[in-house]
Amino acid sequence: MTQPATSTKTRVTALPGDGIGMEVFDATRRIFAAAQAPVEWELAEAGAAVFKKGIPSGAPRETLDSIAKNGLALKGPLETPVGFGEKSANVTLRKHFELYANIRPVRELPGIKTPFTGRGIDMVIVRENVEDVYAGIEHMQTPDVAQCLKLMTRPGCERIIRAAFGLALAENRKKVTCATKANIMKLTEGMMKRVFEQVGPDYPGITRDHIIIDNCAHQLVIAPEQFDVIVTSNMNGDIISDLAAGLVGGLGIAPSANLGDHVAIFEAVHGSAPNIAGKGLANPTALLSAGIMLLRHIGAFEAAATIEQALFITLAEGENLTGDLSPRGHGVGTDKFVGQVIDNLGRTSNLPSRVYSPLTLTPWPDLTAHTEPTSRELIGVDIFIESDLSAAELGSSLTQIAEGSQLRLDSISNRGVQVWPATGGHTFLVDHFDCRFMLKAPAQGNPPQGIADLVKAIGSRHSWMHVEKLQRFDGKDAFERPQGES
Repeated sequence: MTQPATSTKTRVTALPGDGIGMEVFDATRRIFAAAQAPVEWELAEAGAAVFKKGIPSGAPRETLDSIAKNGLALKGPLETPVGFGEKSANVTLRKHFELYANIRPVRELPGIKTPFTGRGIDMVIVRENVEDVYAGIEHMQTPDVAQCLKLMTRPGCERIIRAAFGLALAENRKKVTCATKANIMKLTEGMMKRVFEQVGPDYPGITRDHIIIDNCAHQLVIAPEQFDVIVTSNMNGDIISDLAAGLVGGLGIAPSANLGDHVAIFEAVHGSAPNIAGKGLANPTALLSAGIMLLRHIGAFEAAATIEQALFITLAEGENLTGDLSPRGHGVGTDKFVGQVIDNLGRTSNLPSRVYSPLTLTPWPDLTAHTEPTSRELIGVDIFIESDLSAAELGSSLTQIAEGSQLRLDSISNRGVQVWPATGGHTFLVDHFDCRFMLKAPAQGNPPQGIADLVKAIGSRHSWMHVEKLQRFDGKDAFERPQGES
């Protein structure tokens, strides 16, 4: 992935974005030019203007082709419709190019005062970027029940975990912490924990540990300086990376990288700030910092350090800061801030830049990932049914329907809690029941005809939504049991 430093310029697709996007991009471009950074820009568009043209992805074909050709992009903030209509253009780009690794550095910067100033915060959040609930697979199961599938894969977990260890090596970091919710979601989040434990020994020089994600959030506020690299799943990473940015000054200074096997997109994390767009007040620090990450990615370490040191001095001296950074409550415009950074090029601050080496991602084969277990057994099915019956009434009906078939009704759960046979607890019922049927004799190979017959028989009396196989791989149950099952 990482390209070596050369005397020629690297072509980068520029996506200024919406709102203040063009202002912060122009600021970054001016500083790059003054520092003679080895980059040339190819302008493209994505976001609000594209949605208005009726392109539901938010990214036109010309933009996708430009990024694919160049393999690199610098992206400003893109507006995303909320709760309706088009997909997020940000998610479109991540998924289209399989940008599976989201890298969010979090470092205390000079001149930016927060309640955590002086704690020595210097960490990186490495977030899996394409799986989990962000796969966006949702269904209305009933008029009152929505479902979102949380998909995590073993290759997806291994890719992001190896990326985290690779980043630790590239930045000479000493510890990688895996943060999951494996205590509750033992198959999905648990997979990440298990893969972390399997992969970790391949990196003997790096300390590793695991933490439950809610405790990780707690510890980020109590003792953030304990963390070096945190690797986590998509939703978890989305939340804690914003939390971590808040420790050092907020999203206005937060950069990010999205890395894949063929393309890398660097971006500012903040929004489009339409309330100040066009007024010359925008703070370009986040996009400039993302540009610095891009320079390091292509091997232009000297240019990256030169620009970063000029930024550090500008922040530390505090004379020409934008309003959101000024400790006096008022500040200068974007142009004056940029001019100060340019004037400071070539100076060295009291905060040294880290020593970086190229980040090498593990290449993944271009084929469908598949693992065949030594043995697999089909032992039953979950049939999800919409019904306004009580649990007892539904249980009686389904028991009768299954009578004489190859399956027996084992249990019924409602929102993950067993409600039939009754356990003595009290559960508020909704019209969405997970009805578990077990085969009287486990099957191998194709599902027995009795399952299709049972589904057909149930469909004659009840409305069902979908069917899930209950399998055993290599003798281990490949499904979870409902809360309350004995």
